[in-house]
Amino acid sequence: MRRASPSALGPIIALWCLVVAGCGPAARPAPTAVSAASPQPAASPVAAVAPSPVAAAAPVPTLVPRSGSDREIVLATTTSTQDSGLLDVLVPLFEQQSGYQVKTISIGTDAALALGARGEADVVLVHAPDAERQWMAQGNGTERRLVMHNDFVIVGTDEDPARIKGGAKASDALKQIADRQAPFVSRGDNSGTHQLELQLWQAAGLDPRGRSWYIESGTGMGQTLTIADQRRAYTVADRGTWLARQAQLALPILLDGDPALFNVYHVMPVNPQKFPNVGINQVGGRAFADFMVAHETQRVIGEFGRDRFGQPLFVPDAGKREEELLP
Repeated sequence: MRRASPSALGPIIALWCLVVAGCGPAARPAPTAVSAASPQPAASPVAAVAPSPVAAAAPVPTLVPRSGSDREIVLATTTSTQDSGLLDVLVPLFEQQSGYQVKTISIGTDAALALGARGEADVVLVHAPDAERQWMAQGNGTERRLVMHNDFVIVGTDEDPARIKGGAKASDALKQIADRQAPFVSRGDNSGTHQLELQLWQAAGLDPRGRSWYIESGTGMGQTLTIADQRRAYTVADRGTWLARQAQLALPILLDGDPALFNVYHVMPVNPQKFPNVGINQVGGRAFADFMVAHETQRVIGEFGRDRFGQPLFVPDAGKREEELLP
């Protein structure tokens, strides 16, 4: 699997970082995003105000240079497909079968959709149904095809200071975490996982953002789990990434099984008619989408992780309707 070369993108990323992301010397620091080692301000009570289910847009990565080859495709996808290890299996298999070379950009769902909406990817694989539907309605994609699902879980320490273990509702668990002002690490990147988390806070009638115990990592799922582990904190994670990382973490699953934690993935080729001057690889993007829903690929998805974890990390769903999948 080929990813964009860091050396090739270094100057472009540095310029974007300075001009767009605001991370140069004169940048205005984000008020709530902190690193794993950053000190916390004094605690303050949580406000009972429901947040918007979609956060402010996360920084969007710079354009990945295209080689101009019709045998190359750019895939924009979520960090969970990368961090779980699934792409390390599927992309080489696709390349071997099709002869295409894949440049993979693994980012949050919001950023992945933004790349597709600017014609900077040929196909997207993401897991935020509401955002996907809006993206399709804007004419950015040619089709939206169901691929697979897993679920989200709430993890934390064995000590479980908010006493959420064994609960039935994720929103109730978050309310208990807020009441106790227990450390909670959010991805804070408007990814599909982050959007789901904000919806859970909204269901709880709370807005934790800006509170001392609420830490926004601004990173992918794997790194967010690492920060939560270091901080002895709670977080929301997709089960696949948690399973892939559990050996390095002291964060057991404390709550799962709530239908609100359902997590479904779709693949969507980018619409070339919206970008007539870009050179979207329509044939390659469609080939990847076809590959993801093909019988053999679905079999591989359904077996992925079983040998290492005793259970698959994802459930294949090609040919089904999304409403059939809810528990």
